[in-house]
Amino acid sequence: MTENLKDLTKVDLKNLDKIFYPKNKVTKGQVIEYYIRMAPKILPIIADRPLVLTRYPDGIEGEAMSFFQKNAAEGTPDWVKIKKIYSPTSKRDVNYIVCNDLDTLIWLANMAALEIHMPFSKIDNLDKPDLLFFDVDPEPPATLSDAADVSLLLKDKLLDLALTPYVKTSGRKGLHVIIPIEPEHTFEKTRAFVHQIGIELAKESDMVVSEFKDTKKPGKVFADYLQNSPLRTMVVPYSLRPTPDATASTPLEWSEVKKGINPSDYTIFSVVKRTGNPWKDIFEKRCKLEI
Repeated sequence: MTENLKDLTKVDLKNLDKIFYPKNKVTKGQVIEYYIRMAPKILPIIADRPLVLTRYPDGIEGEAMSFFQKNAAEGTPDWVKIKKIYSPTSKRDVNYIVCNDLDTLIWLANMAALEIHMPFSKIDNLDKPDLLFFDVDPEPPATLSDAADVSLLLKDKLLDLALTPYVKTSGRKGLHVIIPIEPEHTFEKTRAFVHQIGIELAKESDMVVSEFKDTKKPGKVFADYLQNSPLRTMVVPYSLRPTPDATASTPLEWSEVKKGINPSDYTIFSVVKRTGNPWKDIFEKRCKLEI
């Protein structure tokens, strides 16, 4: 498809042969092709959410440093949807990019936005999250297999509460567990709920820690609740990560969460071959959170 990319979009594509992932010689064109192939799975998840980008203009090992981008850059096409949101921290308006269509997703990839991050609420209800987020993060020598064990404990606890959990790899060393909810509560309440679940897990398993001060204890798995805050983010499902193997944050079936799971099994090459879509119905199974 790479040689025909320019026929698929109104985006002015450039430098398609530039190497973004040197180890496997993955080019910019291949990155754009990947996002095109994954668009049917990505777009329904990120629709109507203000995005944060991590851009790598010269690839993951290039001379140009990577940088985060919240504010839409000068020269953003007028067909790209923008949401202006006031930032109390910087005391100014920030023009966030909203990606609801394929051309915008291609445009993001063309800007070398290898990583795309999304918040847990939508632009029409920013103060009320519609997703709960657990970052199950192992500290070496704990491994992704240990994170899998903890995630399965977490899954059982959530099911006992009549909540429907979904899971994905982070694309690095951990797993993300997400629960779709009705947007009825503040972030303060949902963060406290996620934190309490982590506290209960830590009582049940010596491997789990639930407090930030314990995150660097060797061999522990942190049930991280802190991202459940306004405009804090997670890497979006199927987003690439800046790893040598070009791994992707990949939605999984719960049956795939087991010992021996390896982030390098989920890459720009392998993920496109996955025929299932574990998160296909995620927003059709919103849970009512009783807190």
